[in-house]
Amino acid sequence: MNFWLILRLAIRSLSRNPGRSLLTALGIIIGIAAVIAVIAVGQGASSALRNQISSMGSNLLVIFPGSSQAGGFRGGAGTQQNLTQEDSEAIQRETHHLVALSPVVRGGAQSIFRENNWATSLQGVNPDYLRVRNWDLQEGDNFTEADIRSGTRVCLLGNTVAEQLSPGESLVGKSIRIRNMPFWVLGVLAPKGSTAWGQDQDDVIVLPWTTLRRTLQNSRFNNFSQIIISLDSLDNLDAVRAEISALLRQRHRIATGADDDFTITDMTEITQTITQVSTLMTLLLTVIASISLVVGGIGIMNIMLVSVTERTREIGLRLAVGARRRDLLLQFLVESMVLSGIGGLIGMGVGVGAALVVARTNNWPVLISTHSILIAFIFSAGVGIFFGFYPAWRAARLDPIESLRRE
Repeated sequence: MNFWLILRLAIRSLSRNPGRSLLTALGIIIGIAAVIAVIAVGQGASSALRNQISSMGSNLLVIFPGSSQAGGFRGGAGTQQNLTQEDSEAIQRETHHLVALSPVVRGGAQSIFRENNWATSLQGVNPDYLRVRNWDLQEGDNFTEADIRSGTRVCLLGNTVAEQLSPGESLVGKSIRIRNMPFWVLGVLAPKGSTAWGQDQDDVIVLPWTTLRRTLQNSRFNNFSQIIISLDSLDNLDAVRAEISALLRQRHRIATGADDDFTITDMTEITQTITQVSTLMTLLLTVIASISLVVGGIGIMNIMLVSVTERTREIGLRLAVGARRRDLLLQFLVESMVLSGIGGLIGMGVGVGAALVVARTNNWPVLISTHSILIAFIFSAGVGIFFGFYPAWRAARLDPIESLRRE
């Protein structure tokens, strides 16, 4: 029998009872819609997290001071302030494949401009900080090495700080107060947005590290909270880490076999960890959503068995006039595939619509992939074949004489 004729017969058979056909396909519709929506939201979240992490800097390597232990008291990573200016200069001088390097000294203070004030974080850095972080200036200019050497009271404002201190008015070329000390605003940083863990990167004042350490923190020590480095390529990441580790162990006089008193981290590790967690969650939710497909497949099998029972005399008559058993098998199999295929098409539309609604109402990122939609549709057709085979096989195995006797 011609395949297209079988397809027409299958569509005609299903159209006799459209309500029952739609209810039968409901499980497939819900399953496909859930799978597409979950994958779209999961992929969108992963993409947004990667973008947020990449906004922290390109090919970024971060060196933290290590843990501390004095007598019976112990502290975690970062409590031992053993990264110094000399370490930073040695790394920059003796390590290959570096594009830029900046020390970071952290602090916090109240900033004031006229009647407005804003408590924010302070980042004491050098002029290469913006290059390491891939951070542009929205207006104004960066400070210089001369400002580092002299500890000049100059600063760059993050976008959030600038808006809070002077909404709608530029602060470049004006003086603000930090801890009641006057600071000259050289520029305003371009908006960066939030990090993957929700921290506002624009809520910051960037200034020379010497100014923060000596003027605001009243310290003569040249130790850093961290050192951040931008590499020329991620291909050199392992080699650079090994170089820096060997150099710092030598400078800090760490004995062979002893633990490092510093920690080297790169954004690749963070990105991979977050991506793995996001992928695992998406996979878990997809598996849960796929249960609806199995339930829908069982519903299709039940309805097809009912259809075989209802059409027993028709099957017997067709067998009696010369229809081949494989034609009957193919006809019922095609009916099952059409039923699941229509459910899959409707589910695709519902899933894409649901993902867009979630994105619009909750401001969540979504990434609708043609690849995932195609796989979902193929899977729905596969469900029709798998769960429709047994009813089709039963129809093809009926005895024509017994079938014609059925009332």
